Amino acid sequence: MRFTIILFFLLSCFQTQAQKGIDFFHGTWEEALVEAKAQDKLIFVDAYAVWCGPCKRMAKNVFSDEKVGEFYNKNFINMKIDMEKKMGRAFGRTYPVSAFPTLMYIDYKGELVHKVKGGQKIDPFLKLGKFALSKVDNSKDFKVAYEKGDRSPELVYNYVKALNKGGKPSLKIANEYIRSQKDLTTDQNLKFLLEATTDADSRIFDLMIENKSAIEKLTSKQEVKDKIEKACYRSAEKAVEYQNADLHQDALAKMKKYVPKKAAQFAVQADMKFCLACGDGKKYLKACEKYAKKEAKNDPAKLNDLALAISENFPEDKKALKKAEKYAKKATEKGKEYNYFLTYATILLQNGKKKDALKMANKSLDLAKGKRGVEGTVKRLIRKIEQS
Repeated sequence: MRFTIILFFLLSCFQTQAQKGIDFFHGTWEEALVEAKAQDKLIFVDAYAVWCGPCKRMAKNVFSDEKVGEFYNKNFINMKIDMEKKMGRAFGRTYPVSAFPTLMYIDYKGELVHKVKGGQKIDPFLKLGKFALSKVDNSKDFKVAYEKGDRSPELVYNYVKALNKGGKPSLKIANEYIRSQKDLTTDQNLKFLLEATTDADSRIFDLMIENKSAIEKLTSKQEVKDKIEKACYRSAEKAVEYQNADLHQDALAKMKKYVPKKAAQFAVQADMKFCLACGDGKKYLKACEKYAKKEAKNDPAKLNDLALAISENFPEDKKALKKAEKYAKKATEKGKEYNYFLTYATILLQNGKKKDALKMANKSLDLAKGKRGVEGTVKRLIRKIEQS
């Protein structure tokens, strides 16, 4: 379980950092529905009140996060609605709210897909969005038509698109269609190649690359670049799943060749994840060092998570714990949050530095005062240090 949690942290690092924070839509609710239909997206609604503490914390610490922004901007039309103003009161008659914040996911027809009360932290909020997307599966209707023999380009394109959107395998359907086509350079088929590309280690990826210039003219260079990145990420994740070094190296090489500006960042994160999954502690620590210097250097949250990942995966490795202590210390120097000091104190205790651990734990307690449920956690650590 602990290993799974740490791997989730590394998976979260696997996301591109395109834009900092969520870009909220500023039109009317009716305009948002139109936009959602046009872009084939769900609407994410933050139903809030200006006096709400958790609402303010989400706005400051969650909505502003880069990976949150990248994911939500790509998959949703995002709206903040003040439920105590005119628009919010009207919205509340259709979508009642009894607590703040209430987070809703609504389709373009106005149907509520998912609803959650209460503030969320970054990773649970990302999980929430992915869960909402998973509840929207339009592939079933296309599957029925496909199995009845409909092989029209429009049907197959929409079927593959729906499968991709729902996180379901689409390569079999896509390959069947491509084998039936004599000319892949038509606008329709170029568009299909772009949509059908999901993995960098596939024939469809190679076909997309062969027709890259034509597809860029039909769509945009950025859209093609984004697709290549996503395919490389997917292949890197498969390499971890099957612990396949060749597949791992292939993903790195293709990212370097086709998206060179992102290659170094991708390689560091991919190496961390792959080495950890394969149990190669020595290479994993080297990858962590690169990550700390290049990606997490000035980000206390990333440094803190890195320290936790190392300490929890290598609790008996003195060299690893020494590195974890270094990153945890840097996190407390760059960010004055109770959890950074809590992590630092825990690792200091692991390293046998009881006096320093107690000092950092008390600092964490000072910062945690007034935070419901948090003070107890810190106090338990203090008791543990004192009794050790």
